[in-house]
Amino acid sequence: MHIFFIFAVKPGYFYTECMQPEKNHPVNFKNSEIAFLDQSDASLRQAYHLFRIMNNRALVRAGKLIVGLAFALRFPVDGILKKTIYRHFVGGVSIEDCSKTIARLAKRHVCSILDYAQEGEESEAEFDATSREIIRTIEFAHDNPSVPFSVFKITGIARFDLLAKVSEGGSLTREEEIEYQRVEERAEEIFRRGCELDVPVMVDAEETWIQPVLDDLVLRLMARYNRKKAIVQNTYQMYRYDSIARIRQHHRMALEGGFRLGLKIVRGAYMEKERTRALVKGYPSPIQPDKMATDRDFDDVIRYFMAHHDSIDFMVATHNEASSMLLASLIDTYKLPRNYPGIYFSQLYGMSDHITYNLARQGYNVAKYVPYGEVKTMMPYLFRRAEENSSVKGQSSRELKMIRTEIERRKKTGMSFISLPRHSKS
Repeated sequence: MHIFFIFAVKPGYFYTECMQPEKNHPVNFKNSEIAFLDQSDASLRQAYHLFRIMNNRALVRAGKLIVGLAFALRFPVDGILKKTIYRHFVGGVSIEDCSKTIARLAKRHVCSILDYAQEGEESEAEFDATSREIIRTIEFAHDNPSVPFSVFKITGIARFDLLAKVSEGGSLTREEEIEYQRVEERAEEIFRRGCELDVPVMVDAEETWIQPVLDDLVLRLMARYNRKKAIVQNTYQMYRYDSIARIRQHHRMALEGGFRLGLKIVRGAYMEKERTRALVKGYPSPIQPDKMATDRDFDDVIRYFMAHHDSIDFMVATHNEASSMLLASLIDTYKLPRNYPGIYFSQLYGMSDHITYNLARQGYNVAKYVPYGEVKTMMPYLFRRAEENSSVKGQSSRELKMIRTEIERRKKTGMSFISLPRHSKS
């Protein structure tokens, strides 16, 4: 059993004054004290070592192979993983298990989005089970004001190859027609429940060759359920060169159809796979020519959203400081409340806390994506995070720098968060 003490110059400062948003103050992403306010010294050191490993691409690749082999040979590695990379990036094994994480984030004025990270399944029974779990996240969100959204991947409730065939306009067999009808029924059930409980539901983006069927399905459901509020929300990957044009087209469709457009933007998650497939199959790559083009479109579309905030609900999901600062400044420029209900920032749980908590400290709407699931189920997600940190220029280095800054700050000021053991007689 443990008691946690915080030593500071001003007694109670951390848990009272620091917990309250500072409205109308400028955002400072360099404030490591706010970023790591509720992390112990030991937790900070562990995070530092974790990001050092993830900063090495060779170690990440080796770790992926070793862990895969360990699971194949049924070695008991769950405990080790759960105490390291799993604990840093995952909220828990179940919705209920995430409750402590949700409550801890809520104390810092940060919302949570529960993300059931089931993927790669193939059977109808597994798709039905995933659909029921997604609906459970909607029902949980309805009862918890700290969980404003639900989210899911279409590949969690549908077979990938089937989605590709439908997207390509291929001729379906009778069995495939029935199978795809069931996919639409699952999506309908999910969004209907979101509408009944007034919980917006976001659909994550997918690879370009299955995105057409997703766009078509989501837009049809938006027309049905987004008459008063953006319950159905799509996701756009801005590393695609056509994303701004798609967003503008879908916005026009929403205006003409009398429904509200709801969406989230991300930079993207399948860049290497997209380029490789385009090269192999001999078609032009759908990916932007360089990162500068992606950053340009990402920021340009933020300006577009702000100019049309009266007809678009949107979330900017990014670990990029410049894009986050742009949106924060535009909210102030448009003289909107910083907690304007149709605008959210978002980052992944375990990453970019200096962005998340400093935005929340200044009164903006911020949500962490909190994935959950069993350790083995979460490994594909976790290794994507590790690979992302090792491949995105400066990502792990930035995390390491922020953690190192806070460790040094605590040493200099003597304001440490220390866990002291207390032994019980019972």
